[in-house]
Amino acid sequence: MSRSPIKTRFLILSDTHGAELPESCFEHSVDVVIHCGDLTNSSCLTEFQATIKQLQRFKAPLKLVIAGNHDFTLDTPTFEQKISDAGLKNDPSVKEVYGDYEEVRTLFKNEQDNGIIFLDEGTHSITLPNGALLNLYASPYTPSLGDWGFQYHPERGHDFQIEEDVDIVITHSPPRGIMDYTENGRAGCPGLFKAVARARPRMHCFGHIHEGWGAMIAQWRDRTVVGNEPSHFTAIDYGRSSVVTKLSRLDPETSPAVVETSHCTDDAIPLKPDHQTLFINAAFEARNTAGDGLAMHSVWQVDLELPCAE
Repeated sequence: MSRSPIKTRFLILSDTHGAELPESCFEHSVDVVIHCGDLTNSSCLTEFQATIKQLQRFKAPLKLVIAGNHDFTLDTPTFEQKISDAGLKNDPSVKEVYGDYEEVRTLFKNEQDNGIIFLDEGTHSITLPNGALLNLYASPYTPSLGDWGFQYHPERGHDFQIEEDVDIVITHSPPRGIMDYTENGRAGCPGLFKAVARARPRMHCFGHIHEGWGAMIAQWRDRTVVGNEPSHFTAIDYGRSSVVTKLSRLDPETSPAVVETSHCTDDAIPLKPDHQTLFINAAFEARNTAGDGLAMHSVWQVDLELPCAE
């Protein structure tokens, strides 16, 4: 006999860039905190230390963290190349500002007893203290022509190996067509969208595109109709999808520090696994290109049901 799914509460954020979070963020008790990358602005050692101190304060037994493009010291080959290109291999100031190679990774390893887990790219399976089984896929990679960390050429793409039994996808980049619009057009990854569309996880959370903050429940079209090359035009039935909220609905005077949404069996809009995915852009830092007056965006609190661990 199959066991009932377990309600699990997540606190989701991204792109904090070393900034201090509102005090009320630390008052929420959750099962899992997820940080979708860009923990820092310049990958300085002091920024990582400040972010870790904030992660320690969250009321959660588990805090899952991935890197973003700004966290380039976690991408050791890129970090080494940047230092070499700048002719700073023997400059003591580099160690003082950024630490030794792998030093930041060691900082995170030392925090595992505090429930802070740094995730490299790949699939991870975790039994949560509430009895739920969390199967997740994580990836810090974003498409870019720059020289930040964890980046790939947009034309060459990246192999996102998301398995079909994954419940949660955590990436830094948005998928193409999902809360990825900028003043220069869409910036999400088509290959990431295809991988997510094939796996159809319960939730996909990300950041990177600050002006894309928001959440939506996407209704997938029938697989036989979509075919083998899904895109955001063909794979999602927008008429049956629903926007939870988006940046234009945030009021700089009244927006809460934490926006709460719940999509469990007894909720008004329950999530239908394999038929729907909750997409969340959780970029915290505001980018005032629209002159909306926001200093920061709300952090997300999300309730979802996960399978029970055997």
